[in-house]
Amino acid sequence: MLPSVFKAYDIRGVVPDELDAALAEAVGSAFASWTGAERVVVGRDMRPSGVELAAAFIEGASSAGADVVDIGLASTDLLYFASGLLDAPGAMFTASHNPARYNGIKLCRAGAAPVGQDSGLGAIGELALERLGAPGDGSRGAQGKGSARSGRPTGKVTRQDLLGAYVQHVRSFVDTAALRPLRVVADTANGMGGLVVPAVFEGLAPSLEVLYAELDGTFPNHPADPIQPANTAALRARVLEAGADVGLAFDGDADRVFVVDERAEGLSGSTTTALVAQAMLAKHPGATVLYNLICSHAVPEVIREAGGVPVRTRVGHSFIKAVMAETGAVFGGEHSGHYYFRDNYRADSGLIAALVVLERMSLTGEPLSTLRRSLERYADSGERNTEVSDPAAVIEAVAAHYAGAARLDRTDGLTVELEDWWFNLRPSNTEPLLRLNLEAADEASCRARVDELLDLVRSAAAAAR
Repeated sequence: MLPSVFKAYDIRGVVPDELDAALAEAVGSAFASWTGAERVVVGRDMRPSGVELAAAFIEGASSAGADVVDIGLASTDLLYFASGLLDAPGAMFTASHNPARYNGIKLCRAGAAPVGQDSGLGAIGELALERLGAPGDGSRGAQGKGSARSGRPTGKVTRQDLLGAYVQHVRSFVDTAALRPLRVVADTANGMGGLVVPAVFEGLAPSLEVLYAELDGTFPNHPADPIQPANTAALRARVLEAGADVGLAFDGDADRVFVVDERAEGLSGSTTTALVAQAMLAKHPGATVLYNLICSHAVPEVIREAGGVPVRTRVGHSFIKAVMAETGAVFGGEHSGHYYFRDNYRADSGLIAALVVLERMSLTGEPLSTLRRSLERYADSGERNTEVSDPAAVIEAVAAHYAGAARLDRTDGLTVELEDWWFNLRPSNTEPLLRLNLEAADEASCRARVDELLDLVRSAAAAAR
């Protein structure tokens, strides 16, 4: 079995207890061997542990015979851009929104193609453990050099600054001349947004004020997790104080964005998905747009009304990127604040999504509070997590309760569709949790249905013990 740091979509754990330089070096060697690539690109966020971990990974990859392009400090979407631009596999050292004691590695194949448990991460993990001399148990042992295993000469390591090229790429998704002098406040939470957000906005019509712009992986002001309302309190307050038109909240590696309107009210990921979908369909009439299955039902409605073809997907970037490749979809959105663009190597970028929102506001001349109104048609619960010892058993009990009275869908966990409300119940990939997302016709109905579901989940969990 692989160590617990190998998650569904990336490698992540506490440093150095779960993830240390030895494991990072072994993963670098294994990744270079698994891809067989002549060149690998590596970036890292501002976490202090990233310096040592990235250096160890680079040592492992180069010793396995791959040339390494080190792009240094980067947002995750900058790393994906580098992987696409250089047509090389990539590794990004980040733990995204997790606390400072964590770090991790997001891997991708050339062209920013995803690497997850079902698309190579498990195999890379097994190879890494072999290099540590301890296949399958995660213990540390003597590590062999990759070049000896691969028979390739040690690769060269070069540094390359791609920030300027990235800025031009992000801007290419909008007509920058159409942008009005909107007032924008961005909270980058001491994360990598402090590097990339000012660079993208420099010289554009919108004025930018950045909160907590200093790169500091100890997160001295608040956690870099904007999905939690408490972490956007400073942004919302500043939007009102400054009379700003829009607020943008980025996570630690700046690949996600959450949007706040001029009234300091946050847009859900579903609302932002619908808004960006409208903008993308105005430029690409009749295109396919993806949305994940916990998005509001308003999202496919808006896509159809805008002349697009909505396609529902599972939650998670590896699934969305795969469906995007299959369908040629121009855009895809997740309720969690990830937004994917076909012309961004099918990768997600919070900054591209933010610029598209600003362009939409500029072209319509309407404030965000008005633009969002027609997109928010139902009441939703937000994600409600319940700790259970046997998630699978609880899901089956809930399914049995609604069998015959509703339409059941097992695409990702359990989705139950009833006449005027629906819910999805999914197990966490990393914790003994069930995640509930529910939508109903109005707030009162939503609250009542959430109480009903949570009571049912707790009863089923107690019976499963």
